[in-house]
Amino acid sequence: MQFNVNDSQQVLDFIQKAAKIGTWQVLLEPYEIQWSDITREIHDVGKSYNIELEKALDFYKEGYSRDKITYYFNRCIEQGEPYDVELELVSAKGREKWVRAIGFPVLENEKCVKVQGLFQDITEKNKTQKKVALREQQFRKTFDSASIGMAIVSLEGKFIRVNQSLRNILGYTTDEFKTFNFKDITHKEDTTLGDKKFAKLLSNEISNFQIEKRYLHKNGSIIWASLSVSLVSNEDGTPLHLVAQINDITKRKESEKKVNTLLEITKDQNSRLLNFAHIVSHNLRSHSGNLEMLLDLMKHEEPEATDNSYFPLVDTAVNNLSETVENLNQVAILNTKLHEDLTPTNLYEAINKTKESLKAHILENDGSIINNVPEHLIINTVPAYLDSILLNFISNSIKYRKPDVTPKINISTSFTDDNQYLVLKIEDNGMGIDLNRHRKKLFGMYKTFHKHKDSRGLGLFITKNQVEAIGGKIEVESEVGIGTTFLLHLKHEIN
Repeated sequence: MQFNVNDSQQVLDFIQKAAKIGTWQVLLEPYEIQWSDITREIHDVGKSYNIELEKALDFYKEGYSRDKITYYFNRCIEQGEPYDVELELVSAKGREKWVRAIGFPVLENEKCVKVQGLFQDITEKNKTQKKVALREQQFRKTFDSASIGMAIVSLEGKFIRVNQSLRNILGYTTDEFKTFNFKDITHKEDTTLGDKKFAKLLSNEISNFQIEKRYLHKNGSIIWASLSVSLVSNEDGTPLHLVAQINDITKRKESEKKVNTLLEITKDQNSRLLNFAHIVSHNLRSHSGNLEMLLDLMKHEEPEATDNSYFPLVDTAVNNLSETVENLNQVAILNTKLHEDLTPTNLYEAINKTKESLKAHILENDGSIINNVPEHLIINTVPAYLDSILLNFISNSIKYRKPDVTPKINISTSFTDDNQYLVLKIEDNGMGIDLNRHRKKLFGMYKTFHKHKDSRGLGLFITKNQVEAIGGKIEVESEVGIGTTFLLHLKHEIN
């Protein structure tokens, strides 16, 4: 756009359009009202619109706005007082707007001859201000009523504002907080905690950070807190202040300390018990072995001594002692593999290997083992444990078969709904177990549930511990006279 800078009206029109500010004037003698194009545009009227004073005032919203503009306009004429007000009007098209109306008198011989002024549409500005005010109001309500401690802190670390929860957590009053730098109430060992993150926050490398630190309560006690800090900046990115959220975690920290102490005590006790078990089992094995060797020497070197009526009793007692020591040794070494790395193992092949080991036992009882496990299924386990687990369950299924019924063992797999475990299902048609009576002691040491001459009550105890040692668990379903199903939850390769 080109215009002559010497033409003041042309320059004025350009400024009005650029700033979207209209002008107006009311001549009193002779009476005449003049509106600029921008003023007409705000009122939604064209250039041909005939302006009258009453019509002009009627554009203001009835009630407060119309009464106020009438009052100020009359005072401007009668007492020569200028005015600058923000009021509501309704345009010729029915649109509600907020406007800023400025008026000032022109006097001749101390008498007002005309009133002129400026007119601006401030609707959008008011909307923005209301949104900002609403957000500030919402923030204040959230800030003041939050269940966790909150504070607005200056970039220098001074408390600007704190909420009731923070006052409750640390015991200080609002006035006391305002005299503090946040490091004044921080435990001396934690005063530099978070400094590096704070520097990154100010340089806009991060938008917030979280740390755990200790504060000093007014009564001198230590308060553990989870601290979350965010930076508030203005539109051009200049940091203004910090918003801190402080959550009291003292009880949690005290509980963690107690748990850690108990874990250390338990770890130490377990280590001592394990060492004791190893020493006892080793020494007992040596002594029981010596007794067995001495009895064998007597049988071969002095056979007449075996004719003594007490010798068979001693021989049986020594054999039982050796078996007990061997059982104790198995239990003692059970935990030595707990921390071994699990090895990917083909489950199908492991089951077939167990079948081969029990082949004679299976043929003797005319039994059958159906391996329905997928051929390429891999589980994560300690191989020696897996062999022992399979051997125990399969041999038990044969051992506790129903009289005159061919033992049949079906082995299959499935996955849990969350895919966390592979479930190995070992199902037999044996004697079954009365779970109503024996469920709680089923996997106990030296617990037996059938009158079988070979029952020692140790197999299920060791097997359960082996399954748990490789991260699994065991469930059992059984019905007397129908059979038993063991469900072994094992870690699989996909998981």
